[in-house]
Amino acid sequence: MPSPEARAEALVRRFTAAGLAPRKRDRGNHTRIEMKVPDSATRSRQSWQELLTLLETADWFGLASSRRGLVAWAAVLKDPRPAAKTARGSHRDQL
Repeated sequence: MPSPEARAEALVRRFTAAGLAPRKRDRGNHTRIEMKVPDSATRSRQSWQELLTLLETADWFGLASSRRGLVAWAAVLKDPRPAAKTARGSHRDQL
């Protein structure tokens, strides 16, 4: 499996190749990649599918609406191992 840094860089390259302008940001335990979704992409089912396919390769992702328009973001954990340790406490505390 590629390193987290390599995964984040690969996402940046793939978003750029799709015509987006990604910005990579260090967030402590993860790298966040953000980009404005062009209005033209919101009108095409194929463009949405391409964007979602790219976003799904991240550890988690989302969309946010702001005054400047729609922003997509993807996050890659710097050390994915702690994710397996998140379930703590008794079973009644878990979903």
